[in-house]
Amino acid sequence: ILTHVGPYEEALVARAIEKEVRRGGQVFFVHNRIDTIDEVAERLQALVPGAQLRTAHGRMPERALEDVMRRFLDREADVLVTTTIVESGLDVATANTLVVDRADAMGLAQLYQLRGRIGRSSQQGYAYLFAPLGATVESQKRLEALMDFTELGSGFAIAMRDLEIRGAGNLLGAEQSGHIAAVGFEMYLQLLEEAVAQARGETQERQEGRPVIVELSLDAYLPPEYVMDEIERVDLYRRASGTSSLAEVDDLAEELTDRFGGLPEPAINLLGISRAKLLARGIGATSVTFRSGTLSVSGLTAGPVQAARIRKNTGGTLGGREGRVTVRGTDLGPLELAEATLRALDIKLGFA
Repeated sequence: ILTHVGPYEEALVARAIEKEVRRGGQVFFVHNRIDTIDEVAERLQALVPGAQLRTAHGRMPERALEDVMRRFLDREADVLVTTTIVESGLDVATANTLVVDRADAMGLAQLYQLRGRIGRSSQQGYAYLFAPLGATVESQKRLEALMDFTELGSGFAIAMRDLEIRGAGNLLGAEQSGHIAAVGFEMYLQLLEEAVAQARGETQERQEGRPVIVELSLDAYLPPEYVMDEIERVDLYRRASGTSSLAEVDDLAEELTDRFGGLPEPAINLLGISRAKLLARGIGATSVTFRSGTLSVSGLTAGPVQAARIRKNTGGTLGGREGRVTVRGTDLGPLELAEATLRALDIKLGFA
């Protein structure tokens, strides 16, 4: 599979689609934002007016989605403008060109699986991975890895490169035992990172950028029956832990629902913890824990207005001391209690 990586070029997209259609093939155009996919499809249709386009995404009614897929399989459409729902389970031998918009926003395992949708026949496959010039270094490395490994069956090499780029381990999953069970996953991960940093002579830098610890006594993971591919699960864990805004968490939730179906409770909890981390980091909290019915927020003290807001929002009893806020005696679950408390403590929201 010949792979092109670079900034989005309409002229190049038009040539790629027209070339594939001329040789009797079909094209996957991946745009992973449901709210703008119809707009993108309209622009694409104007770009290649001679091509037949269909649009597919996970929010469509099931029968409508099946009809679109059937029509594409029956070659009634030249281009399928779609989200990443096509990354697995769809085998179209005549589809040998892939165009991915904003490839920098996707994980390496995800991009590899998407590229695996093409090149399944004797025809030469072409993959166009578009990313803006300002993409992060990590994103650039992911895309370079796909250029390095273009052969079918490169999955293991891709997985190893992914580990080199971002690091991984066997700590993620539903079951935790031993040291992890004793101190909690977040604390264990922090201690592990600090040990690695110390070995590299980066101790001070690591301490200055210490992550927020969130332990809410919840099952928070992606069940194997929900995301079956192990590498993909690791990739999604990393993305969940690396979100930098609440909007990114919402986007990831939307993507998971689109690709794998409704979120199971452990996945909802996983994303909820990501939200709590972002809220806690935004107000300077160092940890958020929930044990025996009590929520504790460390690293700050509630002012009078904040304390009143916490009582109003949670219905709980406020306690704590200098540098710590505790809330107990509420009917809210751990996630709801954590978010309500953290929002009440946020002075930027006008609570103090």
